[in-house]
Amino acid sequence: MSDRFSNRKWVIFDTSETGSIDFSQVLETSVSTLSLNLSGSQTFVKYEGSQPSSVSSLSSKSQEYAHSEILNILTGSAWMSDEDE
Repeated sequence: MSDRFSNRKWVIFDTSETGSIDFSQVLETSVSTLSLNLSGSQTFVKYEGSQPSSVSSLSSKSQEYAHSEILNILTGSAWMSDEDE
């Protein structure tokens, strides 16, 4: 794995909570830059270092994922259709 992502973490959460994200605390810039799963029910943010307060306060958040872990999730059937391959 590249050192470029060694300090980066990802958290998946329900799209109903996107309004709770402080985009100055994460690497995405706005709601419109978030990626969604195929059903549109979940999204994720990435950040470096400690978990930002706006992320830690999410009630639907997943565990923190490392780069290799999030890649495995995002290439799964909930996030990528057969047509994407």
